[in-house]
Amino acid sequence: MQSLITSTPTTFASQVEKLLLLEAEAIAKAAERLQPEQVNQAVDLMINCSGKVVLSGVGKSGIVARKIAATLTSVGVMAVFLHPVEALHGDLGIVATSDVVVVLSNSGETDELIAMLPCLKQRQVPLIALVGNVKSTLADEADVVLAATVDQEACPMNLAPTASTTVAIAIGDALAMTVTHAKGVTPEAFAVNHPAGRLGKRLTIKVSDLMHQGPEHPCISSEASWLEIVTSISQGGLGAVNVVDAHNQLLGIVTDGDLRRAMEKVRPVDLEQMNAEKIMTANPTTAAPDQLAYDALQVMEDRPSQISVLPVVDQDDRCVGVLRLHDIAQAGLI
Repeated sequence: MQSLITSTPTTFASQVEKLLLLEAEAIAKAAERLQPEQVNQAVDLMINCSGKVVLSGVGKSGIVARKIAATLTSVGVMAVFLHPVEALHGDLGIVATSDVVVVLSNSGETDELIAMLPCLKQRQVPLIALVGNVKSTLADEADVVLAATVDQEACPMNLAPTASTTVAIAIGDALAMTVTHAKGVTPEAFAVNHPAGRLGKRLTIKVSDLMHQGPEHPCISSEASWLEIVTSISQGGLGAVNVVDAHNQLLGIVTDGDLRRAMEKVRPVDLEQMNAEKIMTANPTTAAPDQLAYDALQVMEDRPSQISVLPVVDQDDRCVGVLRLHDIAQAGLI
């Protein structure tokens, strides 16, 4: 076989591109080789599995199996990785008759996997083989065979698992996402399993989780003087203060910018006549406590003039807090 790698440094980029295309072509060919009835059966088994999906493999195939198990788990499909060696020394106990087992192997003849097959048969669990050699022992023993065959590894010696593992992981991803679609997994359900990720945060963190309330949320009346406004804004440290009536109903909001612009327009002798009612932005854009913080961010940004502070009002139109763009950014939603 002719090596795909040359030793001239100036050609490294072209060699990397060539190898990427080789692996991309391997995936394309794998898509053509897959038998529709086998794929349908594999997906059907995973969708209707009342237990868990158990994935197994040795070496690089084992690493791919772990990744597929992690992907399935992330979308709400109970899945675990079972190491064949550990399986033969007691870990087979995790396999139940309600499970589906997916075994990955390029050769289909790995000793540890072959030794495990009779034990799986004894448990009468459906066996899906994701295998490079469709005429192997593993393929013969499986209920469903998914061909992960490649013509050539990306390795210059055609030895190190490269294109074959890429194909295996691509098929695994395709299966997992097909199962996800068939089960009707929603972004909200996905977020439940990803509370720390940006997507999870965007779909779970609410305005009430980030807003400033109570002592952190001073309010003023519409009659408050400019000095009282300055004091309240300084006290809250939020860059704005909400204006409310006697029943805590929101009347408006005064920001640092509102105050500064108003003071620029008025003569010093008239400062005493300036109050919150004259300075505030009346009927401002607001957020609700149970609203997603990310949705509130869109409210702030999707407008001709962006804003960085939102009053928060409850279902009875009572002012309950303030949400800042800074709080949303600090929470990792941006």
